[in-house]
Amino acid sequence: MNETIKNEWVVYLLRCADDSLYCGITNDLENRISKHNSGKGAKYTRSRLPLQLVGVSSGMTKSEALKLEYRLKRIPAAGKIDELERSNAD
Repeated sequence: MNETIKNEWVVYLLRCADDSLYCGITNDLENRISKHNSGKGAKYTRSRLPLQLVGVSSGMTKSEALKLEYRLKRIPAAGKIDELERSNAD
C-alpha cells in the first residue's frame, strides 16, 4: 500500500441488522467492512449482521478522523448521518 493512501483516514457509519448505527474509522474501508461482515470486526457488530454502509467521510488525517468519530458518537443516532455529511461539506 502506498504511503499517501495509508495516511488517508475516513469515518464510516454502518447500519446494523437491528437498525442501530455503528461508527468507526479506518484507512482501508473496503477491508474494514469486509472484516465487519465476516464477523471479525468490532464486538458490537458481530451479533448485528448484516451491515450496510450508510455514510463515509472524505479523506482526512488520523487525528481529524478520531475527532470526528468522537463527535459522532456523542450525538443521537438520528443526527449522525447529517453530521457526517456536514463534515464533508466543510
